[in-house]
Amino acid sequence: MKPFISVIIPNYNEQANLERGILADISKYLSKQKYGWEVIISDDGSTDQSAQIIKKFIKSHPNFRYLDNPHAGKPYALRSGINAARGEYILFTDMDQSTPIKELAKLIKHARSGSRVVIGSRGSRRKDSSLFRQLASLIFLLARRSILLPRIKDTQCGFKLFETKLVKDLFPQMRLFGRNQEASGWKVTAYDVELLYLVRKNKVMIQEVPVLWRDEDVSDNKSRNFIKESIEMFFEILRVRVNDLLGKYG
Repeated sequence: MKPFISVIIPNYNEQANLERGILADISKYLSKQKYGWEVIISDDGSTDQSAQIIKKFIKSHPNFRYLDNPHAGKPYALRSGINAARGEYILFTDMDQSTPIKELAKLIKHARSGSRVVIGSRGSRRKDSSLFRQLASLIFLLARRSILLPRIKDTQCGFKLFETKLVKDLFPQMRLFGRNQEASGWKVTAYDVELLYLVRKNKVMIQEVPVLWRDEDVSDNKSRNFIKESIEMFFEILRVRVNDLLGKYG
């Protein structure tokens, strides 16, 4: 039977998070739901032991699937998962589960009411974030909203729900694909912003829903230079705006 939800989790060297029992927690929650579901873990060429941990887990959990991809960056891992998804809706979520899977109930409520895109919003004051980081996030938010998507508060939360048909149509249109940039870890890209911009450009409403968020990431994938990452992201957003002005989005 076709599942209602396909949960896509990108993976790149997430061994430390996996060892916390993340997959068991996700399986426990979803197994209690009345809708059909599947979990697709899309690996981005991990070099640690995370692939082995995942493969061992899915042997006894048939609703979980593993995709092995060459290292190309997070958007490419997501694209692979999207292509394999069979559900009516696709949820993007991160392996660290800083936004826990139980928050899916808030998003599904809006999907059941007809929303095609429902995104999680972490709010401006985020638990476990330093005052400096919160201030920098606020400055970045104001800058981003002055350039693109002014009505959306949080484009970067990794917890997003899309109608599958819509995201399968729009994801390949993103201009970040084909730039032939060599990936290095979770390379900074504005794929979230670009995808949401394409959603709005196609006159689809975006429902933004407050979700719980607490930094639970214990992996080595965390940014070690928040200022540098913010500057890179700002230029990525400018790239999206320039692409639109040049008519590259049709």
